[in-house]
Amino acid sequence: MNTHVPQAGRPAPESLAGTVERVTFQSDETGFSVLKVKVKGFRDLVAVVGIMPSVTAGEWIEAGSRWENDREHGQQFKVETVSTTRPDTLEGIERYLGSGLIKGIGPHFARRLVDTFGVEVFDIIEQEPDRLKEVAGIGQVRRAKITGAWHEQKAIREFFMRYIIPVPTST
Repeated sequence: MNTHVPQAGRPAPESLAGTVERVTFQSDETGFSVLKVKVKGFRDLVAVVGIMPSVTAGEWIEAGSRWENDREHGQQFKVETVSTTRPDTLEGIERYLGSGLIKGIGPHFARRLVDTFGVEVFDIIEQEPDRLKEVAGIGQVRRAKITGAWHEQKAIREFFMRYIIPVPTST
């Protein structure tokens, strides 16, 4: 998923990539987010701020941006372009599913889902939701809640990308 917020007359941005460790703040109305990102080569988590799609802990993020020193919050990476991908490691998938993004899945069921389906868990939820009953404790009601929330989040993200974040046109 690629997003670009154009900044006329500014030099090319730096880039940064890493795993979202936590979402400190996220506005549903404006898309403004504050993330803490684990980036190779940095001892501490990096603050990444700006308008971006709904991002969840465990996702991989690649951002084009500029370093800024905020008087109140210190050094931050201010997003101008961003792309995110769902995690592809078992740890990342478990963190993503257990983040509260999908109603019906907390840390406990995230672990069970990953233990049962491994890296294929997203495909199972999306394409074979009946298989969720293979996980102990997931019955018809919880399965319906999970699949409903999954599709709702997908629709919200697609809407946000289409109507909220401006995408540049070629000049």
